[in-house]
Amino acid sequence: MSAISSLVPTRFLTLIAHLVIVIIIFWSRENNVKACLPLDYTNEEYTLEDTRLVVALSVSLGLFAVELVGFFSGASMFNNNQGLLSTACHASGSVALLFLLFEQWTCSIYWWIFGFCSVVPALYEMILLFAVFGLKKKPL
Repeated sequence: MSAISSLVPTRFLTLIAHLVIVIIIFWSRENNVKACLPLDYTNEEYTLEDTRLVVALSVSLGLFAVELVGFFSGASMFNNNQGLLSTACHASGSVALLFLLFEQWTCSIYWWIFGFCSVVPALYEMILLFAVFGLKKKPL
């Protein structure tokens, strides 16, 4: 299997790994929210941080949906640039989110991980979707 042909399954696996870690953080967000707060916090502070984290995780899930639609529709499945960008971003995002989860990093770091590891490949995916379906260009 050549390096180019192994890019498709690698991209899929890193995308799914990143998605699974985001879902795990969504399910266990109470500990992450408490890590963002001082030792003596109020209910309002907890609610505010919880809302911020829920919004960030929900937008991440929406961006994953965009990428999966583009991937499964074939619009970007064999695009080498998107494959490499998506693989690199989602692999680094997976590792960074594992550190966020296990090391109890603050919630503000999630926005940096979100920006570099979720928004960048999703924006490129949207451009490819527009080019393929809007401008009727070939998927490659």
